[in-house]
Amino acid sequence: MDKTNPPNNPEADDIKPKQRSKRTNVVRNANATNKPRKRARRIQPSGLRRKILLTGIETFGLGIAAFCAIIMLLGYSASRFSGTRFFINLLPFATGVLGLILAVSLFLVGWWRLRKWLQLHSELLAPALSLTMALLITWLVTHDQFTLAYGNFRTLVGGKEEAGRVTIAHQVYAAYRRHDVTQLQKMVNRSQEYRQAIEDAARSFNMDVNLLHGIAATESSFIPRDSSDGGKGLFQITRVPEAVMAQARKRLGSEKIALEDSRHNAFVAAATFKHYLAEMKGDLFLGLLAYNIGPANGGLRFIMQQYGATDFTTIQPYLQTLPRDYPIRVLSYSLAFRLWHKEGKLLAYEESNNAIYIQRIGIPGLHTGL
Repeated sequence: MDKTNPPNNPEADDIKPKQRSKRTNVVRNANATNKPRKRARRIQPSGLRRKILLTGIETFGLGIAAFCAIIMLLGYSASRFSGTRFFINLLPFATGVLGLILAVSLFLVGWWRLRKWLQLHSELLAPALSLTMALLITWLVTHDQFTLAYGNFRTLVGGKEEAGRVTIAHQVYAAYRRHDVTQLQKMVNRSQEYRQAIEDAARSFNMDVNLLHGIAATESSFIPRDSSDGGKGLFQITRVPEAVMAQARKRLGSEKIALEDSRHNAFVAAATFKHYLAEMKGDLFLGLLAYNIGPANGGLRFIMQQYGATDFTTIQPYLQTLPRDYPIRVLSYSLAFRLWHKEGKLLAYEESNNAIYIQRIGIPGLHTGL
């Protein structure tokens, strides 16, 4: 008899089913543990994208808030401590900059701790708070005090060049303020007859339409005529370089230029101004001055070389017999047209908060607005 395999052994019969059930449970457990892993792998990419999106929103909000806050603080500091004395001006301003750096560092540390606490409650809280801060700062930007701070900040960074431009800009604002509103409105009304021609010329030569309106207002007050000094039409065109006429013919699609035609006159004026602006390397004041002087006396470039002048400020003392205020007049009229196109009316500079509002809108060609 084979003792190793007894025919009737109830204990052996009981053992085999138990072993099978253990193996089955192991297989089931293995399958059960594998299924969640597969699901986790499928969910992971979308979760990562969500996290990146929320982090991007949070960073964007903080960046906008920090950018505007720094401009405001430095702008106010530049106004408060402007000057050249060491202990009264320079040292306090430098101390303020160091304080600003320290404040930013403390803010970042505090935000990091606050962020961890917010994420315990919801991952949406930190991005929502940063966007709220950005919206609050953006709302403050629309107020006049920020405009003043931004102007001071721009002068601080721009240095001598920006300071000179701001000085001349206020000459433009003063010239606008001196205009008789009634007469100015009459001239604006006369300009409507030539509006389409001027807009087409400005668009064709990629220049500010209000600036071209300002040139026409200064040259003819929108009363086209032939003047005693040889000027013709709306823009009082005189001698023009042949290259300029070629550009005007090309943009008009015409072989012959008729200066008595206001549309042709506007295209020649736009081409002439672009020519002189390029010759003056983009300097708006010098470009307008060169446009007015034209080729007389060798042109503005020759006059500047003769006297060693480098900009609009240094050339003015040598223009005793030439119209030094021409750019100021053009830009004051251009500002009037920008206000009229934007507001539908001319604003009195000295009324209410109009002065700050007009400065925020900016001078065509010089300031594009805040």
